[in-house]
Amino acid sequence: MVDLTPDRLPVAVIGAGPVGLAAAAHLAERDVPFVVLEAGDAAASAVHAWSHIQLFSPWEFNTDPAARRLLAAAGWEEPDASALPTGGDLVKQYLQPLAELPALAPHIRYGTAVSAISRLGIDRLRTAGREEAPFVLRLADGDEVLARAVIDASGTWNQPNHLGANGLPAHGEQEAVSWINHGLPDVFGADRDQHAGRHTVVVGAGHSAANTLLALAELADTAPGTTITWAIRGADPAASFGGGSDDELPARGAIGSGLKMLVDTGRVTLAPNFRTHAVRTLGDDPHRDQVELISRGPGGTEQTLTADRVVAATGFRPDYRIADELRLELDPIMSAPRALAPLIDPNQHSCGTVTPHGYRELAHPEPGYFAVGMKSYGRAPTFLMLTGYEQVRSIAAALAGDMEAAQSVELQLPETGVCSVTAGGEALALRLGLTKEQHEQLLHVTAKHLGTSATASDAVLSAATELGIDHTAALQLAAYAADMFDAPGATGC
Repeated sequence: MVDLTPDRLPVAVIGAGPVGLAAAAHLAERDVPFVVLEAGDAAASAVHAWSHIQLFSPWEFNTDPAARRLLAAAGWEEPDASALPTGGDLVKQYLQPLAELPALAPHIRYGTAVSAISRLGIDRLRTAGREEAPFVLRLADGDEVLARAVIDASGTWNQPNHLGANGLPAHGEQEAVSWINHGLPDVFGADRDQHAGRHTVVVGAGHSAANTLLALAELADTAPGTTITWAIRGADPAASFGGGSDDELPARGAIGSGLKMLVDTGRVTLAPNFRTHAVRTLGDDPHRDQVELISRGPGGTEQTLTADRVVAATGFRPDYRIADELRLELDPIMSAPRALAPLIDPNQHSCGTVTPHGYRELAHPEPGYFAVGMKSYGRAPTFLMLTGYEQVRSIAAALAGDMEAAQSVELQLPETGVCSVTAGGEALALRLGLTKEQHEQLLHVTAKHLGTSATASDAVLSAATELGIDHTAALQLAAYAADMFDAPGATGC
């Protein structure tokens, strides 16, 4: 017979990604029983999908304190705090070792998808006895798990936004699915043949779009015939360029500066005011035939783009259907917990200006249920892993009865501000496959050519030619480091 005493039931953590495993680490430290339910066959299955992408935040912002303590006790060698990991590095050097720790491994169930959550013997309408009733998590195989609380870290990776500018699928989008990549395609690896020598339209204005555009530009240097169009809903892409050399995360600023260079030099064709209304296939073979994107703006004005491939870098949204029988209070705009929504509204905040928050802001009228990580942010694209780690630290403390620790929420996030241009250039050089020495040589030789070149970009290209460095890589570095050369027109415009 199952003991239904609340303190004897585990806390159910849904998802074994970075934030879910951090939750498990904090619960383990506090001796709170837990079970982690992971739909994939290994930890961090979503991170595996973008393992080729380099993060713009260094290791110090991507690991959780409780996880580090548990790993250190097991002899883990912590990566250089200032280095920039790829998704693959994050899994291999941090998440996989964390999931394999004796404190966590016996409590993680892989291949275990949660299909619904409710209360034992109580539906959403009933109030009497609700708080005392255990949660029941129904699994895809029909089994059920009882829990005293639920930390839902299932993320948003499997729920990408549609191409349609109005939030709905564009007309014909489903029929054209074979032409469309979502998220972050691996243009140098598994997805190279889809893009090399072909025309790709990237739709979206966030960091995912920027990463893909930068990668495609590098591919174009070695694959003749590769062309790129960037479709954005707004008239001005400036917001996508970010803080440049003023960003406290240099690699994040470098992404924006590099993207600006691509547009300014024509390596990427900008399609502003493009609001995707319909998608039409121009044949039956996605390996040979093309697809047409149709934009419909105010007053019925239309634009069209013809592409071989489409990358929908349009973000993600949470899926709360598994919690239909729970009493949730979600902001009608953000799809985030109502108390959290105004703190993360992307119209007001960047990922570095979010107010620290914990169990109180993440609570719902359903006591004991918390959505954390990317899922807690609803449709806001401004999430940093460090935010999720602080969320679960606070929640674990509350579940352990340590309300002082739960309420003392502290979070130091990097935001736009003063930083080192040189460090940012080094971060971008690393992402472009250049060594620190090559970066320093490029700066030195560029300075030598500035006096005899018509523009800063000409000086950069001369230096790159002299050193045998790829021109696109060199110009991206120059765009980021323009202030160092005292040349606002370092992109040649």
